[in-house]
This record gives sequence, C-alpha cells and structure tokens, in this order.
Amino acid sequence: MRRHIATATAILIAMPLACLLLCPVRTGADTTGQIESPTATPIKHVVVIFQENISFDHYFGTYPYAANPPGEPPFTAAPDTPAVNGLTGVLLRRNPNYLNKKNGAGAVNPFRLDRSQAATADQDHSYEPEQRAADAGLMDLFPLAVGAPDRPPKAPPGPALTKGLTMGYYDGNTVTALWNYAQRFAMSDNSYGTTFGPSTPGAINLVSGQTNGVSAVRNGTSVVTAGGNGSLTLIEDPDPVGDVCSSPTEAQASMSGRNIGNLLTRARVTWGWFEGGFNLSIINPDGTTGCERTTTSTITHVNSTDYLAHHEPFQYYASTANPTHARPSSVMAIGHNGDGANHQYDTEDFFAAVRAGNFPAVSFLKAPAFEDGHAGYSDPLDEQTFLVKVINFLEQQPGWSSTAVVIAYDDSDGWYDHQMGPIVNQSTGSADALTGQGFCGNGATALPGVKPGTRHAQGRCGYGPRLPLLVISPWAKRNFVDHTVTDQTSIIRFIEDNWLHGQRIGQGSFDGIANSIDNVFDFENSHLGRLFLDPVTGEPAKQDTGNGE
Repeated sequence: MRRHIATATAILIAMPLACLLLCPVRTGADTTGQIESPTATPIKHVVVIFQENISFDHYFGTYPYAANPPGEPPFTAAPDTPAVNGLTGVLLRRNPNYLNKKNGAGAVNPFRLDRSQAATADQDHSYEPEQRAADAGLMDLFPLAVGAPDRPPKAPPGPALTKGLTMGYYDGNTVTALWNYAQRFAMSDNSYGTTFGPSTPGAINLVSGQTNGVSAVRNGTSVVTAGGNGSLTLIEDPDPVGDVCSSPTEAQASMSGRNIGNLLTRARVTWGWFEGGFNLSIINPDGTTGCERTTTSTITHVNSTDYLAHHEPFQYYASTANPTHARPSSVMAIGHNGDGANHQYDTEDFFAAVRAGNFPAVSFLKAPAFEDGHAGYSDPLDEQTFLVKVINFLEQQPGWSSTAVVIAYDDSDGWYDHQMGPIVNQSTGSADALTGQGFCGNGATALPGVKPGTRHAQGRCGYGPRLPLLVISPWAKRNFVDHTVTDQTSIIRFIEDNWLHGQRIGQGSFDGIANSIDNVFDFENSHLGRLFLDPVTGEPAKQDTGNGE
C-alpha cells in the first residue's frame, strides 16, 4: 500500500501545480482513465453522515452508564471504557439551570428521557438565543433562552411539560447504536459547532467554514446580519436561491466564496453530497413525488418532506449547485466531474454507486428528514435506523478496509450541554449576546470574511455548542474518547490533508485554525473490525471482525 501511495504521489507532484488547481474539467463525465486518488493515510473513502440538532450531553451525557430499565435494549460498558466530560455529580443534582430562578418552572436538573419519549418537541436553536443560553460561560439559562415544552399526552407530567425539556437527555437504552459504535470505535467529547445557530449555518460551515459572503437575499433579511465592510453573514435558515424545491414565500439566500467541493473538483477527487429526497422522479409508497415526497414516521407520527432545501449546503453556491436536481447520466458517473448532476445526488444514488464499484473518495450523506434526528419531526430511533443501515452496508463492501465513517451534527437544537467551547472568533454585532448584549468574546481573535477588505467578519461567534462526533473505521482507535478541541471544519481539514496535500479553502475559513480529527485514528494498527447492529434495537446483530476478534 505504501509503495502504491508513493508512486501515485510522485505522479501528482510531477504535474504543474497551477494545472492541478485551476485546469478546467472535461465537459463530459470524467469516468474513464480515473486513477485512485493518492492519499496521505490508508483512508481511501470518507463518508460523512451529517445529522441534525443534537448536543453532546443530550446523547452522551451519562456515557458509558445506562439505566437499563426492563423493556429497553440494555447497554453495559466494557470494563476499560474511558470517561467522558459528561453529566456527573452536582451537574445532575444541583445543576446551574436548576438553581437559576430566572428559568421559572423550567428550572430543573437534567433528567433522563426513556425510549418511549423518543419523540419530543423541537427546541430553539437560533444564533442569538443559543448565545444567551450560555450566559457568558455560566451555562445556566437554557430553559429561559431556548427551552420549549412538550404537550400532553406526548410527555408524562413533569419537567418535559415545561421549558425545562431542554435539560432532557437519552442514554444507551435509546441511542443504543451510537453507544455501541463508541464502544468499538472512536468518539470525541470536545467537538463543537463552528459557530452558533441552526441547520443552514452548520451545513455551510461543514463545507466551507465561512458563513460570511452572502451574495443574495430574498423574502426578508432576518436570516442574515451585518458582516462588516458592507458584507452579510448567514445566521439562520433560508432556502438556497434557485433550488426548484426552495419555498417561494420563505427567505432564500446564496453564498459567494469557495467550498470543499471546489477544491476536490479541481484535484479530480471523486465526491458527492447525497441527500434523501433529492431525486424528484421517485414516487414514495404514499404516492408523493417531486419536491413534495413525504414520509410519516411511525415514532413521531409526523408527515415530513424527505428533502429539505435548507439542509443542502452545496446548493447555495453557483459553482456546486444542481438547482433542477438533474439526474446523473449513469451510475458510473456519480462522483465524477463534468456530469450534469454536478456532484449533488439522492442518498439512493450513494448505495447504487457503491454497489456498482464506483465508491466516491469523499461522500456526504444526509438522511431523509424523518431519519435525520431533528426533534419535532424526527427522533433518535428513526435516526438509528438510517445510521445502522448505512454502516452495516459499508461494512459488507470490499472497500471497508480503507473506509472511515464520520457521524457529525449540524447544531445542538438548543438541547442543554454543560460545556462551553473556546471562543476562537469574536463577534460584536447586534445579533451577538454571548458575553453581553452585542458581544461575543473580547476582541482577541478575528477571522476575515470572503472579500479581502472584510478584515473581521461579524456574525461568526464561535465555537458554538458542543456536538457529538464519532468515527467508525477499521483504522479508528478502539473504545477511544478524543479530548482534542475540534469543530465541524475539522472534518474538511482531514479531507484536505488526506487528498489535497493540506490545501485550505482560505477566505477566512475556520479550516485554517481547526485541529484535524486525525487523533481518533491509529494508522499503524488496523483492527479491521466490523460491528453489525440491529437497526431497531441498536444491539449487536452479528459480528464478523475479519481478524478473529
């Protein structure tokens, strides 16, 4: 393997650098004569499953200890399981949110949500309220700032019927698959949203690390804030301008600047964003099709649209958009340059491509909405079904030995987390409130905007809330908890280091200051393990470790 990497790297270095980065792509799909992209590590395929709206404490606050009541899938940790920075001691018994009477009836301690409470109300996760919840690091205003109650009969009497619902958490009896993946593979307890705010800023940060540079806004300006030097920064959830599925009456926006897709395309690295519902020609069992394809969850009983335009970050950039949802010319064209789909596909296209032996080097997966984990219309049990389906599938593929699956999240949904992240970019705009009205930080750090004249782009207060991050791979450290400070752009930094010789997006992207996720890997000792789980219970279904483990 090392000889192959060295040979391919030598060929790449021999190419003129200007051509590597700037030569135009072919007009037809580049599916012939493709060589395997050289990589800096044994990882040849990264699959980023980008889920919705979960704080670290909401899923892993009591990890690795579960209550194990009768009737719920049990979880028992391995004896050598490392501790996490979670909910222990006074955080459970005399939490700052319980002690802060400003929270009113929502002034409660963290409490366990059981498996029957998988369906909950959505919390507030807007840019400014999330900062107010942190209360300058005291982390004690979550019910007041972002809490939203459930309504009977969904929840039994108690804190779930107050704004204190934000203090609820699950354990390994509900998010069983995720806890089992953490046991066998690697996770982080120190990873954050790049900035504060809801789904769209999180998705944009994942692919570009830069929410400044909004180039157009329609149907209102509440989704942006002044970024300085006449620029605009995205802080809320508009639909992308031009997407045929964008709402004509809701706010829309488009972005300028570069994203990771631009870099991968120039380097001829195969890649794609695969989102549930993107293929408008499919007819669902309920007869819905096009932009109105819907699914009703058997857990939440909510009928939700499969494709949500504001979850598709590449649609905001003209260079990577597929506004008509054009279909790829063939299964073998998926992931390659020059095809009309422009690297934007349906999740079903991912499965089809991998089955056909056309496994893209870099794949971003977005579940159909009912399986993306977003409270209100999705839930941890539907989410588990999607995660297990994808990972069980990949573990059966010939390419599994060189694959890494990253499970990451776009934002916290406003769910309580006790750990405030480091302030790596201060902001002093009207939408900020982390360290005082109009303030985030003390002015010690400043990242620029997309345009060179924007020396300090406002509206990018970060890091934001702490989020789960897991890596499932034969090369992941086993039963490992990483404490390295990372954020959403740490994922693209790893991609840049692995395929692009450390090239960065630039233009003020957070990838320039982020740590990589590489500490979760051990590239000297692959355990080549597989963990097949039951998608319903999250428990081990069968095991084929590949090396007698």
